[in-house]
Amino acid sequence: MDFDGILGLTAAINGSLADFFDREAGFLKEVGTELDPVADALGHFLLDGGKRLRPLFATIGFLGAAGEVTPEIIRATSSLELVHVCALIHDDVMDASDTRRGAPAIHKQFEALHETQNLHGNSDQFGVAAAILLGDLALIWAAKALHDSGISPAAILRSLPIYDEMRVELMAGQYLDVYEQALASESVERSLKVARYKSGKYSIERPLHFGASLAPDFNSEIIDIYSNYGLPLGEAFQLRDDIIGVFGDPEVTGKPAGDDLREGKRTVLVAKTLSLASSNQRIEFLRHFGQNELDITDVHSMREIIVDTGALNELEAMINEMTVKALESLLGGGIAPEARTLLEEMAVAATKRSS
Repeated sequence: MDFDGILGLTAAINGSLADFFDREAGFLKEVGTELDPVADALGHFLLDGGKRLRPLFATIGFLGAAGEVTPEIIRATSSLELVHVCALIHDDVMDASDTRRGAPAIHKQFEALHETQNLHGNSDQFGVAAAILLGDLALIWAAKALHDSGISPAAILRSLPIYDEMRVELMAGQYLDVYEQALASESVERSLKVARYKSGKYSIERPLHFGASLAPDFNSEIIDIYSNYGLPLGEAFQLRDDIIGVFGDPEVTGKPAGDDLREGKRTVLVAKTLSLASSNQRIEFLRHFGQNELDITDVHSMREIIVDTGALNELEAMINEMTVKALESLLGGGIAPEARTLLEEMAVAATKRSS
């Protein structure tokens, strides 16, 4: 299968996801017209956006293990995007976030449907219930996409332990994130652990492992190389996400300005800020932190505190250090040259992004 670098792989993944959705949406609609909004909402969520980082890393992981990319492999690696869809839908519910990619979050869409159709009961509860179910369906679809991909039974058996462990780590990280908010933690180390499990491992390290496991020449040496690359880069990826969650442009992120501050997210950036803040800065920051009614003036004030304490510069330095460490892990060989080049490009894409 021929492809032209990252863009070519992304196009192939997008096509595979579109084909999978068309088949599965048809089945849903056969059940009843009541499920039309479910199919439509998942279709827009899956196909109208997304960087496809996890399928990309999985496909590159396969290439690095000397695998030859086929449509079947693309279908298998594309399944990871559906795991990500599940995580995003549930994340918006847990964070009570109203928007995603510039549009209403899934739970808000179904809340509006409840109101439009004048249904009985509480519209908020209906929206949350629908979002939980749609997220669960995406996770089921992820397994189905892998099993129906057409790869060999031997490849599926090799991949399942990693596939399962990745999903367990994701859910563990999601719980750690919820717990940290409730704990009101100010620990940089604890926040880094959340970043590692909630995003870092499942975004980069495990997809690379998963892709490698699909290759016939799968071995432990390449797993170690991918961990040495994926773990620091995964953490750098999440730290960049922390910065975007505070300083990102709403026109680019599709989220309100300073949304992480409004939601009271206990990120590494926040932990760094509180550890470096003066007593007055700390009082001012915590006075606004986690307030739903936070306006843009308050967001600017909190951003100034983050910058003035030096927390932003420290995070940028951490991102740079982790990225360099990840890239250095590729210098020793052990993976196919084409994959090494693509991983170098992906390191830049993961850490220099604006959304």
